[in-house]
Amino acid sequence: MRLLPVTLIVGLAVATATMAQTRQPAFIVEEAGAGYDSLADAVAAVGEGQGTIIIAPGTYHQCAVQDAGSISYRASQPGTVIFDSAICEGKAALVLRGRAATVDGIVFQNMRVPDGNGAGIRLERGNLDVVRSLFRNSEQGILTHEDPAARIRIDQSTFQRLGRCDRDLDCAHSIYIGNVGSLSVTNSRFEAGNGGHYLKSRAAHVTIANNSFDDSRGRLTNYMIDLSNGASGLIERNEMEQGRDKDNYSAFISVAPEGRNHDSARLVVRNNIARFSPGILRQSTFVANWTGDSVTIAGNVLAPGIKLTDRR
Repeated sequence: MRLLPVTLIVGLAVATATMAQTRQPAFIVEEAGAGYDSLADAVAAVGEGQGTIIIAPGTYHQCAVQDAGSISYRASQPGTVIFDSAICEGKAALVLRGRAATVDGIVFQNMRVPDGNGAGIRLERGNLDVVRSLFRNSEQGILTHEDPAARIRIDQSTFQRLGRCDRDLDCAHSIYIGNVGSLSVTNSRFEAGNGGHYLKSRAAHVTIANNSFDDSRGRLTNYMIDLSNGASGLIERNEMEQGRDKDNYSAFISVAPEGRNHDSARLVVRNNIARFSPGILRQSTFVANWTGDSVTIAGNVLAPGIKLTDRR
């Protein structure tokens, strides 16, 4: 066996000791400058106050429940922080029921639970902002509460290989928003769904703009946008491609298929692009409307075989 020189052994020992002394904690509460190895401990440290948790690059098999306060969960470098498969309360990696939460630059993946609703984020109370984040390979990306006063904003984020409709359970969706006051989804990408809708919302008011819905590699998927109980607001400048393997290809956008709880007469759908994946010849409807409300539909570019709207 070849022996290392004594000087090299000493050098390695010194380097290892130095690294141990200078190792930074994974989770730092920015305002206090305090570090923690557990996300749950960092959340508890913020408590009922307001704080930002800066997260070091790495893959974490951790989850946390926020019961109070207003917390921003921020990756120190967007895209380098991965929460993988760890679930709190049988719900999600982040279970949020404080005043508010912001999630910035974080990847959530491989979230699965027995009831089929494993999510990156489960919002149960308060407002939520999500930016520059990625949700993939899970049953749901984001699943939320019902609170008519709540506001949810999602921007510059990706939803990939999400949703399911199996095991005799209710379907899960890439995003499922409950009956909240307002929802904004902008500059984001939805792709390769595994069932359910790409964006299902019961929000009273929506802004869904500048997004890409790419269903070309989807399987057993449904609508691109499902406004389950109707909504006011704006759907504009989105690009939608419907793929071959659909559970329901009858529409791209649905308005109140589960009952009209919100007036949709002030819903505007404009300047979107809708098409089928190459080689697909079928009939579909761009906006399927289950209400008597006159939705404004204008300036959209639709491929042959896509009817502008119909009443159902």
